[in-house]
Amino acid sequence: CTAQQPVILPVNYAVVGEAIIFRTTPHGVVATHDWDSPIAFEVDHVDYADHKGWSVLATGRAGRIEDADEIAWIKRTWEPQPWAGGDRPLYVRLAWEELTGRRLGQGWTHANETPVRRHP
Repeated sequence: CTAQQPVILPVNYAVVGEAIIFRTTPHGVVATHDWDSPIAFEVDHVDYADHKGWSVLATGRAGRIEDADEIAWIKRTWEPQPWAGGDRPLYVRLAWEELTGRRLGQGWTHANETPVRRHP
């Protein structure tokens, strides 16, 4: 949330350990918001052909990652790759306090529950 209103921004992300990690610019909305404010992070998937989908919501407080060893570990584990133009050197961690989700529709299997999988 900014001082004026809540803001929703798209980001590329990775889940590393028990946290959502994304990168941003140090001068943008995320980097200049009140770090004591709660944030929400939502990921959705809709399969119109099969009439099903899912949604996951993580809430908590975000923090800057400034430790060089931790950033090196993230890079080795699964570094988020921003699609937005420009430099995105600020790493942000959302160690969720609450994680909820739901599936809609029928016919879920382990093979089709995640639209994208990381292959080692």
